[in-house]
Order: sequence, then structure tokens, then C-alpha cells
Amino acid sequence: MHGRLKVKTSEEQAEAKRLEREQKLKLYQSATQTVFQKRQAGELDESVLELTSQILGANPDFATLWNCRREVIQRLEAQKSPEELAALVKAELGFLESCLRVNPKSYGTWHHRCWLLGRLPEPNWTRELELCARFLEVDERNFHCWDYRRFVATQAAVPPAEELAFTDSLITRNFSNYSSWHYRSCLLPQLHPQPDSGPQGRLPEDVLLKELELVQNAFFTDPNDQSAWFYHRWLLGRADPQDALRCLHVSRDEACLTVSFSRPFLVGPRTETLLLMVDESPLAVEWRTPDGRNRPSHVWICDLPTTSLNDQLPQHTFRVIWTTGDTQKECVLFKGDANCSFHPLQHPPSPLPLMGVPSCLLFFLSGRQEGWCRDSATDEQLFRCELSVEKSTVLQSELESCKELQELEPENKWCLLTIILLMRALDPLLYEKETLQYFQTLKAVDPMRAAYLDDLRSKFLLENSVLKMEYAEVRVLQLAHKDLTVLCHLEQLLLVTHLDLSNNRLRALPPALAALRCLEVLQVNDNAIESLEGVTNLPRLQELLLCNNRLQQPGALQPLASCPKLVLLNLQGNPLCQIVGTLEHLAELLPSVSSILT
Repeated sequence: MHGRLKVKTSEEQAEAKRLEREQKLKLYQSATQTVFQKRQAGELDESVLELTSQILGANPDFATLWNCRREVIQRLEAQKSPEELAALVKAELGFLESCLRVNPKSYGTWHHRCWLLGRLPEPNWTRELELCARFLEVDERNFHCWDYRRFVATQAAVPPAEELAFTDSLITRNFSNYSSWHYRSCLLPQLHPQPDSGPQGRLPEDVLLKELELVQNAFFTDPNDQSAWFYHRWLLGRADPQDALRCLHVSRDEACLTVSFSRPFLVGPRTETLLLMVDESPLAVEWRTPDGRNRPSHVWICDLPTTSLNDQLPQHTFRVIWTTGDTQKECVLFKGDANCSFHPLQHPPSPLPLMGVPSCLLFFLSGRQEGWCRDSATDEQLFRCELSVEKSTVLQSELESCKELQELEPENKWCLLTIILLMRALDPLLYEKETLQYFQTLKAVDPMRAAYLDDLRSKFLLENSVLKMEYAEVRVLQLAHKDLTVLCHLEQLLLVTHLDLSNNRLRALPPALAALRCLEVLQVNDNAIESLEGVTNLPRLQELLLCNNRLQQPGALQPLASCPKLVLLNLQGNPLCQIVGTLEHLAELLPSVSSILT
């Protein structure tokens, strides 16, 4: 044990200890062998219970022996009278408690107790709650016991309010209690369920403000303890967004329809169902992911028959219904003309039935032969929760308090991270410059998590850029010189035509890039790109600039063959340019690309 002096033993004492251990090992092995022999012979009687008791009493983590005991008990249930069986169960519960005293964190022991109580007609759940309380008195962070308590509370139908009060008592005694904070995050949504129409998992504001005050007291009492900071982060995090169709895009040129959703899922007969209505008539289509992989995806595509895109009608209405999410979205494709012009649907050239969809979210392009309907990232609060005046005031006060704490504890990484998250919750664009400065400080304080912090910083910067792009009402996204290490939220960029990722620290382009169905120009100069597996099936990509990356072999460009309109490819400054015959190899690999610069 820590803090105790090691007592030297004589050679005789050491030899006696060795002989004692050898004797115990022989008995242990002999008993184990006997149990296995009896089990193989089908002799599942009370002698097996006695033998396994000897072994498990010393080593409760022998999972196979717990299985043996369960087999014996199941056989004895059919042989014994109710009184005898009750005595057996009582003895088994007592034995389990003795095993827990040997190892309070034994998976097998807690699991066996759950199994045993689940077979009783009238378990004494009150006694089990008292047992949990006793073991949590010894170690309030024993998550095995917490798991068991949640099982007991569920079986006994203990009101969530009582369990919340129990967590209060343990947190008050010791703030450093991960399991207790976690249990609160499970209980509070049960105590304060949101209506079906509201965001699930989000707490009422008065409850949230009370919890923020509680957790603030905790991390100001012990700033270096992680548990309260983690709970604070959960409080700041938004609830899971409601199922929604984020964007619906129709292209006459590609004869396809693309839909992006609020969460990834798999379309299929036994999973999720998407229904397509064209001019109010159902149309049977095959759905696929942009990258061709059969896996859950934010974005799904289907090909459209020529009859649904003809110019005989002045317009075509496309409506996608997500049956599981109970939501739908509609857009209109107008008859093409020779002039290329942009028209928001507030002033459509012909009457348009909007089907309850706000007209400000519907657009079409004549000449470009496309139409779309998109939710606004700003209006829908995709990247942060909408804040009331009261909550904003509380969070602003917390931000100032955390800054004061950071001055006193300049190397407290949890405080620095919380400052960043509070700024994101309050106003990500207003605090963008200050947030980046705190990221620099946090990386210096916590170099072990530098890669995680770089990815988190990249995520926040991309979210900010999406918001700025929407405010500017453009389809061009500038992400150059931002020191990005990862790309995320690509499903939000379905309508982007020009994307500049130059001068970052990207090592690869993810498969989710295939969601950018409208992308025409992609600049990825001066990165560390080693693979182009993510650049596939981009139907409109015309120019790809990849100067000064780490592409080693011409074969790495094979995925680009799936981009039918690619005409310009700039590879200058890549190692593959030094290989003799590279240009000829690429010309053969990508015959449709008219200009390849090496």
C-alpha cells in the first residue's frame, strides 16, 4: 500500500510464504479440475456449488465458474421445494455479497446478482438499494455498483426524483464523482421530458440554470477535478437535433435528385424509407450514397427518368418524404431557357404551390437546369442552441468567472476548454478570434491532446465558415490558410460550387466529399495530401488543383476517373512529378482530362 514501509523478511519467512502459495495453487487447480469434470459429466449438484464457492471466494472474476453456478441453480429449481429454494437463494445472495467484499468491482459477481434477482418472483429491491448505498459509502466512484443501482432502480420503479436526490447527497459529499454526475444526465431528461414537438433531451431553462450553478460550485471548489467539467460540457451541449431534410437538390443535367439529412442512416426495405413524389405522383427509384458505399449516410441520391424532367410542362415539383423522420421537403424545377439567371422563389415566374414550405428557402436556376430547397444553418441553429436572454446572461457570467479562474490557474486545461465552449455557445462568430487564441494556449498547456484540439478547432472554423457563407448568400467557400487538420459537416456543402482548401494541414480528402454534387472547382494546394480516395463521383468537378502535396504514385489518381467533367488537373510540386513517364501514365489513366500540369 502507498505510504507503508516495506518490511524485510528473512529467507525462512520467504520460503514459508512460497510453500503456502504453492499449496493454495494446488488446491485451486484441483478444485477447478473437479468442477470441469463434473460439468462435463452432467453432475450439476450442490457439490459443484461448494467447490465453486471455494474458488470464487478467493477469485470472484472466474467467469466460467459463475456460468456453472447458474447451470446448477437452474437444475435445482426443478428439484427443490419452494422453502428449500428460498434458502438456497438466500445463501447465494449472502455468498455474492462476500465475493463483492473481496472485489467490489467484479463484473461476474454483479452480473450474477442481476441474473439471480431476475429469476425471483418477488425480489427485495429495497434491500438491494441499501446494499448499493453501503458499497458506495466505501467507494462512491465504483461504476459497477452504479450500473447495478440503475438496474435495481429500474426494476423497482424508483421515482427519478428519489434517485436524483441520492446523487445530490453523494455529490455534496464529494464533487469528484463521475458516475453520480453521469446518473444526473440520465435522470434529468426523465424528470423533465420535452413535448413531442420539442427538441428531445434538452432541459427546461430553469432546471438548466440550476444545474449550471451546481456544477460551477463544483469546479470552483476543485478546478483540477475532471468530473464536474465533463458534466458542464454535457449541459452546454445541445440535444440531438430533430430528424429533418436539410437540403433537396434536383439537377436536369445529371438527371438526379440529391437529399441531405440531419443524421446519417441507411435506406433499405428493413431500415429507413424515402418516398419520392414527382408532380404529386409517386415515383419508384433506387437510392444510393454519393460515394457508392452501402452504409449510413447523411446524403442520398437517386437517378430520375427522362419523363420527370421533360420541358413539356412549365415546371416539375419534387417532394421527398422521410417516413421514419416524419418530415418532407419540396422543390421546383422550372422549364429551362437559354438565359442563365438566378431567381429566388419570392418572385417566381409562374404560380407555385409551396406545400407549407417557407418560400424564402426555395430557389431555382434557369439555364443551369437545377432547383433546390435548403434549410438555413443560421435559422435552424445547426451548430449551437438558441439562447434566451436569461440563459445568455448566465453563460456570460460563467465565461467571466472562468476567465478569472484561468488567471488564478493558468495551466488548468479544463478551464481553458470550457472557456472555448462557452464562447461557442454564446456567439461563435463574435468570439472567433479570441477562441483561436485560447486554442493556442490550450495546446501549449495540454500537448498530449494536440491532435484532438487541432481537429476540434478545425470543426469550429468550418462551422463558422458555413455561417459566413450563408450570410453572404454565395456558393463559394474559402477555407484557405486556416490550418485545418480535418474536414467535417460536408453534408452542409451540397450546393457549394467552388471550394478552396489550400494551405492547410490536410492529409486526405474524406469519402464524404462526394456529397458536394455541385462542386466545379476544388483547390487543395499546399497541404499534405497522400490519397485521393475521397475525390470520387463528383459530376460537375472541372478543375482540381493539387500543387505541393505528397502524392507519390500516378495510381493514386485513379479515383479521379469517376469525375466525368474534369478537364484541368494541376499536380506541380508532388513527388510523383519526378517519376519518368508520369505524364503519359496519367494521360492513359485519365483520358478525359485535357490539361494535366506536372
